[in-house]
Amino acid sequence: MKITHIANIRGGQDGAVFGDWLFRMNTDGTCTVYNFNDLDDKDISKITDIDPVSAFVLDRADEIVPHSNAVMFGNEYYSAEDEFPLLYSNIYNNYANAEDKLTGVCCVYRLQREGKDFHTTLVQLIEIGFTDNTEYWKSFETINDVRPYGNFAIDTDKSIYYAFVMRDFYNTTRYFAFDLPKVSDGEKDEKLNVRKVTLGISDIRKHFDCEYHHFIQGACCHQGKIYSTEGFTDSEENPPAIRIINPDSGLHEKCIMLGNFGINEEAEFIDFRGDTCYYSDIDGRLYVIEF
Repeated sequence: MKITHIANIRGGQDGAVFGDWLFRMNTDGTCTVYNFNDLDDKDISKITDIDPVSAFVLDRADEIVPHSNAVMFGNEYYSAEDEFPLLYSNIYNNYANAEDKLTGVCCVYRLQREGKDFHTTLVQLIEIGFTDNTEYWKSFETINDVRPYGNFAIDTDKSIYYAFVMRDFYNTTRYFAFDLPKVSDGEKDEKLNVRKVTLGISDIRKHFDCEYHHFIQGACCHQGKIYSTEGFTDSEENPPAIRIINPDSGLHEKCIMLGNFGINEEAEFIDFRGDTCYYSDIDGRLYVIEF
């Protein structure tokens, strides 16, 4: 395995890659946009800062405040003329202290571009409808702090939506598999005036438990496997790492401790462009990972 630091971009949370574009999200709904042509032209022996091509704010971020702990593109296009498929970004924990935590909610956006200008339109909400059911969200009665705030990954090849839980106790991390909702699914949410799909217990295709993930950060799915990042900066108890999960077998295949490669900052962004994996920490150091 090899990890190469290739450039520096803006820091933030997770993000997503599509075609020649890299999108880096932050906790306030802002996004900086990069073009891979700017990365490909750089001499990686001289690590430099890459300037974003553009920036935008997710639609209605002032109302919804998506944390963007997990961000990824799906496989459905809002319109046949669109350049980008639907973009998914979760609420996660920006509402942790609110009366309505919006637990298990993911926002679905239509992303459009005119030249270097990007804008989004909120078109759907996906909600896990049983986040308060501890029978499903935890397997040990001793766990008191369960955070089912909707971390997720999408298998675009199989149209599967994986939701998984964040916990503060060291037992297991539970994954749930659902059919990925269509953008036309759901009923109108009266507050936000968009369709909302509520995934219930009867919608679960399967669920399985894996080795505990230490404070889940970004995630993506590639060739049927889930890549999940975790951990904090310079933390001995919760070090930054990448886990590879095989949802077909329900097995945890590998845990890559990033500190072994001299990477000790909080883990955040992970996605693939073709077969090339890109990873970034919270401060914006961008790496290529060769597994």
